[in-house]
Amino acid sequence: MANVNRTVAVIPARYGSTRFPGKPLALISGKPMIQRCYESTRRCSLFADVIVATDDQRIFDAVQAFGGKAVMTSSNHRTGTDRIAEAVRQVEADLIVNVQGDEPLMSAEVLTRLVERMRETGADMGTAAVPFDVSGRDPHDPNAVKVVVDANGFALYFSRSLIPYPRQGGVPVMPLLHWGLYAYRREFLEKFVTWKVGVLEACESLEQLRALENGARIMVLQTPKTSVGVDVPEDIARVEAMLKERGEA
Repeated sequence: MANVNRTVAVIPARYGSTRFPGKPLALISGKPMIQRCYESTRRCSLFADVIVATDDQRIFDAVQAFGGKAVMTSSNHRTGTDRIAEAVRQVEADLIVNVQGDEPLMSAEVLTRLVERMRETGADMGTAAVPFDVSGRDPHDPNAVKVVVDANGFALYFSRSLIPYPRQGGVPVMPLLHWGLYAYRREFLEKFVTWKVGVLEACESLEQLRALENGARIMVLQTPKTSVGVDVPEDIARVEAMLKERGEA
């Protein structure tokens, strides 16, 4: 159900989490995290709609309680992308943006620019990345996913390892820190979820490598803005401090 120039954002949210069960409903300055994510995503004026895709009735009910839009999806999905593909099956849109449900401080400016660049470039898929020197992350950390791009800003490779390898005598090149934010053309998303897991994806446990293995072009939006995700309960205090600084607590 494609409709030219209609963009929707989908926030996949599941209750189960190894490190933080029930994370979407954890309170951040009095509001469930999923509400914080929803409201920050809504600030991007280019979205015709924002939808939470979940397989848990508690999350569905919480979204409806604050006036958001939610859809129930299968509990058998292996990835958030599979969940998104089901959620938009009956939604009119030609561009779908995947906003992570643990990013309560999502930047409307970054979302806007990502959508604009997808329309400008005609890429199959888009994502965002931040220079390591402004991210505060260690490029040697395997949990910090790295990406290197070509001269036109399209992804060459994503890895948990430090890439490229700084061989002795070579010119040091710092990769970008990948930000788990994605945009898909509808036709591409429908094809992507039918592809089998490739050898690179299985090796690195990075879903976006499946796209590269199948010849897709992934546009990488480079931004100086950093993202503050919630991985463990201790991260909530950091987010609440930032909300207080902004006067949004």
